[in-house]
Amino acid sequence: MPATHIRRRRILALTASALLAGLTLPTATASPAAATTTAYDDTYYASAIGKTGTALKGSLHTIIKNQRTISYTAVWEALKVTDQDPNNSSNVKLLYSGISRSKSLNGGNVGNWNREHVWAQSHGDFGTSAGPGTDLHHLRPEDVQVNSTRGNKDFDNGGSSFTNSGGSLTDSNSFEPRDAVKGDVARMILYMAVRYEGGDSWPDLEPNDAVTNGSVPFHGRLSVLKQWNDEDPPDSFEQRRNDVIYNSYQGNRNPFIDHPEWVEAIW
Repeated sequence: MPATHIRRRRILALTASALLAGLTLPTATASPAAATTTAYDDTYYASAIGKTGTALKGSLHTIIKNQRTISYTAVWEALKVTDQDPNNSSNVKLLYSGISRSKSLNGGNVGNWNREHVWAQSHGDFGTSAGPGTDLHHLRPEDVQVNSTRGNKDFDNGGSSFTNSGGSLTDSNSFEPRDAVKGDVARMILYMAVRYEGGDSWPDLEPNDAVTNGSVPFHGRLSVLKQWNDEDPPDSFEQRRNDVIYNSYQGNRNPFIDHPEWVEAIW
């Protein structure tokens, strides 16, 4: 009998024995993000290196809080740069749907793309004023109708497909982005939770494990966001975007793109 068949039979036998004995087998979970190093560790992140928990969160807040702000109108042009399709410089790549769409089709009509607040602006009621309402680290281009479908729902696994979903799913109280950007979404939400701590006239934004947050300054579901951060590590598109925002617009970085392992270190 082939060795693979023998191993499979042994696994099945062990599983059956465990079930008969009333034992609970361990479930598969995503491995925590591996530690990384960046060119910014000795300079930009120097005061945060080696810290964990609330000390790390506090240091990162101090580092990233003094960003330059732009107007909500200026966000239109900025997104044409930050989210340019690497395969077509005339287009932007839409976050949830994955569609490549002409930069000129920005607006509010069917077939247009508009400005999606990944941290829903109603979660803290910060609107579109300069600050959290115009922070490019969580603003992304998205199809008008897909943006409406997402609404202000918290993030979680499960749901059904919809027009132009690109693999994203939704149900009555949550939204699941397509696999290729799940980590992006997690790192954007957690950036907002570190950047906006309530000390600069903006609400104290925090993650929690709920999907019924509505208008309170919380966003969920944290346990799922942590899993997505591990399953979908930063790719070249996300890293380039972080660099462009840092160098050309806000002068601050999303630390969880540079160090995804800091998610677990804080939460």
